Parts: sequence; structure tokens; C-alpha cells
Amino acid sequence: MPSAIAARELTKEYKGSHGKRALDRVTLDIQRGEIFGLIGRNGAGKTTFLRIAGTQLLPTAGHVEVLGYDAVSQANAVRDRVAVIPQESRPFFYATPFEHVYYYLTLRGFPAAEARKRALDTLGRLGLLKGKDTVLWKQSGGLRRRVLVAMALASNAELLFLDEPTTGLDALARRDVWTAVEEAAKEGRTILLTTHYLEEAQLLSTHLAILNEGRVLAVGTLDELVAKVQWPFRVALTGRGFTADETASYGQSAAIGDSQIVFTTQGGAEELTRLALTRGVRAVAGPVTLEDLFVQLVGGAVDEETEGEEEEGA
Repeated sequence: MPSAIAARELTKEYKGSHGKRALDRVTLDIQRGEIFGLIGRNGAGKTTFLRIAGTQLLPTAGHVEVLGYDAVSQANAVRDRVAVIPQESRPFFYATPFEHVYYYLTLRGFPAAEARKRALDTLGRLGLLKGKDTVLWKQSGGLRRRVLVAMALASNAELLFLDEPTTGLDALARRDVWTAVEEAAKEGRTILLTTHYLEEAQLLSTHLAILNEGRVLAVGTLDELVAKVQWPFRVALTGRGFTADETASYGQSAAIGDSQIVFTTQGGAEELTRLALTRGVRAVAGPVTLEDLFVQLVGGAVDEETEGEEEEGA
């Protein structure tokens, strides 16, 4: 059985980019039935990759197969089998949540009775039943975003492209989306997820790829990514018991006010924690998080922007 997505040397250069590539020879394999997290800063190439695989954009070079079909020469076959929530998508303000999901399903060929049942079930899973018959211009921006998520999840699409699906949602609404996404994966569907919330990517993703300036820096499970970095443990120190030079001797350190974050080895974390206790400094040690990995691999936080705009041109 072919991969859900198989990209080979995929390259995209927008008009007017002066040689800067939004995607630079990206090769990725995404297996069926998994939640694959694609993470990176704004401008890293995440949305460009999703749009090409979703048949919304043509590559400059390379190719990508989606569910065994070429995304360029067999675009219609791909479109019949996928559902997409673009980052920039907006719902119709004068339609209700139920109408959005119901009519989307009927357009995909569902009989009316089944479309109604699937719409209500999905709205329920996402906590949207209470306002299902209220037009969206009277509802919050976060709820409107959840309606778009509901449209994709309610479909029978084999592959879901979710581009920043929880942007603007509060913590409780975000968790409703997480649960619905996990249930879709358990049904055997594949999800390609882009997100700025690294906690979200870490909790949901079977495999992850880190993009930076159009290139894949690392790909694998969280454990496999941890194995790629020099410092797999972190110690958070609260207090003034250590100098910067002292913590730097254990690995990589950064000061944040009166606190310090130290990336180190397991042995270094154990030694530093014991020493902190003798000095009356609060220490919290553990394996690095996905955010820590991102900082070590990319050299900065995920909410920083790369140069250029990946969405300009066609």
C-alpha cells in the first residue's frame, strides 16, 4: 500500500522571491493512519507544502503523490479523497454551524439523512450543538474556526489537511478539537497537521517534521528527534544560586529573569539538581520538550518569523 503522502525533492519558488525557495528539495513520507505534525516558524514552508499536496498550488520542481495519485496530473482523484482546512479560510457569516457541515457533506455526495446524522454527531464532539442553529456572525471567532474543523472531520475523506486548526481557540475548545482529531485517526484516517502550538504537535503527532527556511531539519518520532540533539534533558532553576558561567559548564543555558534554563545530559541534570538542593535553589528536571528541541535545532522560538513570505506569488 502506498504512503498517504510521498514527496520527493519537492521545491517551490514564488515569483519575485529572488531565488529564495519556500520549499527546497523536501522529501517526506507520511504513512496512512497517522497524525503527522509539520512544525516551523511563519515562512518556513508548512502551508506551501500543504497547499501543493492538497492540489491548490503547483510545485516548481519535484513531485508528490497523495494516496497513490500524482497531485498534479491526477489532481481530481486526490481532491475526491481529501478534506482541507486552509489557514486563511473563513466560514459564511449568514449560515449556521449545522448548515455549514450539512451542506458540505451533501456536496460531497452524502444522502440527506446520513449528512444530517454525521453533522450533528460531529458538532456534538466539538461542543457546537448549543449554537448549531445560530448564524455565525453572532458567534465568536473561535467557534467559527471550530465549524471549519467540523466540516473536514465530518467528511469521509481518507486524508485531512489541517492548517493551524486551533488558532484563536481557548484551552477547552482546543482540547475538544484534539479529541476529535484523535478519534479520526483511530478510524484509520490520516491527518497532516500544521500548528504553532508545540504542545499540540507533541500530544497529537505520531511523527513530526521540523521545517526551517523551506528545508526539513529533522523528521521522526519525538524520541527519535530527542536523539538528534546534543542536550536531551533540561533543568529549570529558580533563584540566584548559580552564576551563568557555572550553569554553562553543564551544557547550554539561558537566563530568564531570576531563573535559568539549562539544557544538559542526564548525568548533568542529576548532578545540577542535587547541587541546587544544597544551595536552596528550586530545580525542576526532566526530558526536553518539543519546544526545547525546536530551539536547539532551529536556534530560536517557533513564534519568530523567517525572512520572506511563503504565500506571495503563485
